Amino acid sequence: MTDGFWRTQVVVAMSALVAAACSFAPKYVRPAVPVADTYKEAAGSDGWKPAEPNDQQTRGRWWEAYNDAQLSALEDQVAAQNQSLAAAAANVDVARALVREARAQYFPTVSAAPSIAKQRVSTGFGQSLGVIYTTYTLPVEASWEPDLWGRVRNTVQSTAFGAQAAVADRENVRLAVQAELAGEYFELRASDLLKQILDATVASYEEAAAVTRDRFNAGLEADEAVAQAETQLANARAQDADVGIARAQYEHAIAVLVGQSPSAFAMTPNAATTDVPGVPVGVPSTLLERRPDIAASERAVAQANAQIGIARSAFFPMLALTASAGFQNVTVADWFTWPSRVWAFGPSVVQTIFDAGARRAEVQRTHAAYDEVVANYRQTVLTAFQQVEDNLAAVRILADVIAQQDLAVAAAQRALDDANTRYTTGLDPYLNVIAAQAALLGSRQAAVNSRAQRLVASVQLVKALGGGWQQPF
Repeated sequence: MTDGFWRTQVVVAMSALVAAACSFAPKYVRPAVPVADTYKEAAGSDGWKPAEPNDQQTRGRWWEAYNDAQLSALEDQVAAQNQSLAAAAANVDVARALVREARAQYFPTVSAAPSIAKQRVSTGFGQSLGVIYTTYTLPVEASWEPDLWGRVRNTVQSTAFGAQAAVADRENVRLAVQAELAGEYFELRASDLLKQILDATVASYEEAAAVTRDRFNAGLEADEAVAQAETQLANARAQDADVGIARAQYEHAIAVLVGQSPSAFAMTPNAATTDVPGVPVGVPSTLLERRPDIAASERAVAQANAQIGIARSAFFPMLALTASAGFQNVTVADWFTWPSRVWAFGPSVVQTIFDAGARRAEVQRTHAAYDEVVANYRQTVLTAFQQVEDNLAAVRILADVIAQQDLAVAAAQRALDDANTRYTTGLDPYLNVIAAQAALLGSRQAAVNSRAQRLVASVQLVKALGGGWQQPF
């Protein structure tokens, strides 16, 4: 080989290294979204305060703010056994493998193809005998495509952004199942409390029905009052039994969330109540870092931006450097001797001259896809703001509702006491007692349901604020 040949190869290699700095992806800038300075509903929510630096330290296990040991134990099981979360974790592994696969394009591909071939070669037209011989070949081939126009770099970036989005998706699934578990748990506990109230109500109605029958037997009451008492008792028993359906369904849902069979899972009834804790809400701008679904959507935008660079690079030629070396001979004894060596080396350039606008259409497609994911990102952010405001409003308003319902329960209890006194003294008919009993039961049920709604709303608020996840990129 001449010195001119080697100079040509050096020039080609240096040109490739210089050109490798080229990239046709647009400079990425996170899409702008309208962000308010504060949450509108936060100002009127007692117990909710702006975030402080130390708040970041306790957000990971956010459910511990509810001070419920059983809830914490179930949340730990979700992290270890939930199958939706396991599937999301496997998807992260897939995405990271794709990054490693893309990065492999930075390096040459080396292959070996040893062969032993027996063949017959004709000695000329009309000859009955030919030459038969065996060829022993051991070639090693290498090929490399320098990243002249940033195609490989943008491919690697695209897969890396995809992997980051997969991580955020996994954390979004984690937050969703954690919040779903907490919501189902509080609904189950509300069912336990309703069952306790209805059990006590049935016992009270049984006593009232017995008193009414005794008065009827003594000639002090009409049969109509007995029928009314027995009707109310039967209705209360039906409500008491009906609560069991909802509780069983909540228990089954919790079993699936913690990765267990509903047939082998049970929770002991517990009517203990839980207070809604105060949670730092921060300011709207922090939501962009705290919500994993926003992070996943933003990484999708970055990925779409890199795809534009890949599409643009197709307008430029591809340079491939190939080389092969090895041994070839017709005898085994001389296969690996120095005279049997063979080699080849050289670059090749491929340039598409005409494709009927296919490359231009691909660039237009990637631009349109980028616009689509930008719109999806902005919609995700706006929806996140809505969810925070919705749940802030729910927590605030339900606190007022509960306060009024507690007053209603107290008033209904006084009314029932008065009705019982007037009935036993013969001043009022039993119908007044029934009305007072129904009012008290309705008020107590409403108070329990509102407390459960407020607890669930607080969980949804934590979820809307991003839970304990922090954007790692």
